[in-house]
Amino acid sequence: MLGILRRKLACNGNSAAPMTVRDALNSALDEEMSADPKVFLMGEEVGEYQGAYKISKGLLDKYGPERVVDTPITEAGFAGIGVGAAYYGLRPVIEFMTFNFSMQAIDHIINSAAKSNYMSAGQISVPIVFRGPNGAAAGVGAQHSQCYAAWYGACPGLKVLAPYSSEDARGLLKAAIRDPDPVVFLENELLYGESFPISAEALDSSFCLPIGKAKIERIGKDVTITAFSKMVGYALQAADILAKDGISAEVINLRSIRPLDRSTINASVRKTNRLVTLEEGFPQHGVGAEICATVLEDSFEYLDAPVERIAGADVPMPYAANLERMAVPQVDDIVRAAKRTCHRTSALAATA
Repeated sequence: MLGILRRKLACNGNSAAPMTVRDALNSALDEEMSADPKVFLMGEEVGEYQGAYKISKGLLDKYGPERVVDTPITEAGFAGIGVGAAYYGLRPVIEFMTFNFSMQAIDHIINSAAKSNYMSAGQISVPIVFRGPNGAAAGVGAQHSQCYAAWYGACPGLKVLAPYSSEDARGLLKAAIRDPDPVVFLENELLYGESFPISAEALDSSFCLPIGKAKIERIGKDVTITAFSKMVGYALQAADILAKDGISAEVINLRSIRPLDRSTINASVRKTNRLVTLEEGFPQHGVGAEICATVLEDSFEYLDAPVERIAGADVPMPYAANLERMAVPQVDDIVRAAKRTCHRTSALAATA
């Protein structure tokens, strides 16, 4: 797959070629496993079935069952095995079929992986990646639709990443696997099949994105919109609509939830003087709440309007399709919030 893309780029003068998020993740795993024999993949259906979402397609044939390990439905078991392997210098990549199932393994993630380096005074490193789809999909109900960005983002000792595009997925997963600390890598099921332009630089096997650095996806001057994962696409759609009404929105793709790129966020707000935060998780104690707090602490005097926080509804995810749509932020919600900060509407809308 990468060879075909590289040939296309060569024919097109190295301009960007499309690549799905699924292929970006697969290629990153393949290259890191090829480069470092200590890297291995473990999880449910990652081998014979080639991954529930085909992220690990072809890896079992290439690396064998000792490095692509199928497990029973025992998240607590294989997450614990992974942490133990990391203690001894291996670099496990633990796949959860959905991050909702990481709840079964959360003691290993929080109490073992995240805290061991600190509690050992730096003697124990835990180079492990916990990855899989996060957040709402479609019609899978309350127990399979939660966003864990704020859950894991609150824990010292973890790094938490949330890619949006194919470049994000490829560069951040490589960074996560190479990192000496435990990384929670939050993908999105609905993005796996989406294609994004990817540069020749991003296809190079040495390509890696820095952890803790956000990306300004769109430059603007009137309002800052922060988002991560699937919501970045919604923010960009909203920015297109706002531009037709003369509002120039700057869209920040957070990429990293912990560490959070506070300097990029504050620099943008000091330029635009307005802030809209966007996430699909619950509003209370969310990522947006943390961003609002840091802006109020560091850039309050630059604000020309109250900050706006857009999040999922404060209820378990409904199963009915019409209610599910109401429980997740939509493009129109972002447009209305941005217009309120720019005083284009008469009143602040009340939230239920």
